[in-house]
Amino acid sequence: MPSPNIWHHPETYELENRSVDRDGLIEAAMREVFDWSGQDVVDIGCGSGFHLPRWAADAGSVTGVEPHPGLVRLARRRTSRRDTVTVLQGAAQSLPLPDSSADMTHARWAYFFGPGCEAGLVELARVLRRGGVAFVVDNDATRSTFGSWFRRGYPEVDPVAVERFWSMHGWTRRPVDTSWRFAAREELEAVVRVEFPAEVSDRILSEHTGLEVDYAVSLWWRRY
Repeated sequence: MPSPNIWHHPETYELENRSVDRDGLIEAAMREVFDWSGQDVVDIGCGSGFHLPRWAADAGSVTGVEPHPGLVRLARRRTSRRDTVTVLQGAAQSLPLPDSSADMTHARWAYFFGPGCEAGLVELARVLRRGGVAFVVDNDATRSTFGSWFRRGYPEVDPVAVERFWSMHGWTRRPVDTSWRFAAREELEAVVRVEFPAEVSDRILSEHTGLEVDYAVSLWWRRY
C-alpha cells in the first residue's frame, strides 16, 4: 500500500518526523508496556530509518523493514555506523525474518492494519517470541485538531471500524495526546500539503495559525 507522503517527499516527511511528539510521549507510553532494552526490535515500515537510532540506543538488535527501495537506501545510510542495526527490503504481510526472531515490533503511521490486512497480523504472530509485544501507532481521528483534519482529508476511514478491528483481535488501546511543533510556518505548511489533498490543505492553512498542532494518537499493543 503506497505511502505518497514519505515515498514522494522524503525531505518534507523528515520535517514531520522531527516535529511530531518532540517530548517523546509515545515512546514513554510504549516503555511502560514493554522495556526493549537489550531486546531484538523490528521496525515495520521504517521509512528512511528515522526511529532506528532511537531503538538502537537501548535494544540488543534492531531490524528495519521497508518496501520502498529508495527509503531502504536512506535508512541504511542513516544507520551505516551502527553495527546492531540491519535494514531489509520487505513488506508487512511477508516479513523477511525467521520465526520467533523478535521481542518487539513497531509500526508507526506506516502500515495501517485493518479489515483486509489480517496477513500482517499473522506475520506478527510468526516473528514474535512468546511474551513479545507488538505496537502500532495510529492516528486517533475521533479527537484533536489533527484528528479533525484527518477526517476532512480521508472521510473514507471509519475510526469506529478501526477500533472494532483492533479490539476483535485482542489488542489494547492507549490514547496519547501529543503535538506537532514546527520551527517555522513554512515547515508546517509543507508538511500539511504532503499529508492532505490540495483543497483540504488550503482550507486547513487558511484556518490554522501558529506553529503547533495538537495531535491525538492511538497506541495499540498486544502481547504474544
